[in-house]
Amino acid sequence: MPDFAGPGLSKEEEYFAKKEFERIKKIAEENEKKLLEQEREELRQLHWMRCPKDGMELAEIVFMGVHVDKCTHCGGIFLDAGELDTLMDAGKQQDGMLGKILGVFR
Repeated sequence: MPDFAGPGLSKEEEYFAKKEFERIKKIAEENEKKLLEQEREELRQLHWMRCPKDGMELAEIVFMGVHVDKCTHCGGIFLDAGELDTLMDAGKQQDGMLGKILGVFR
């Protein structure tokens, strides 16, 4: 914080200078927060349903009752929060190859 106790400043002037500085600082912090929120929203819209690997469009497919995202270009499969757990629970009921593959994530 800057030094407000310079020569020639009264206590009253010092007080108001500090208050003005705090007000300006608060406005700057609020503006920065708004910009960060706006930037985050713009990035979300730009990358929504895009493959993190190649940027191509993701298509939502249903696999074992779970909606998963599949890249239309590279074929990558991407899961949202909780979807892997749901698939692992379903894989426990299967003794086949899929159950063994999903067992890797346990």
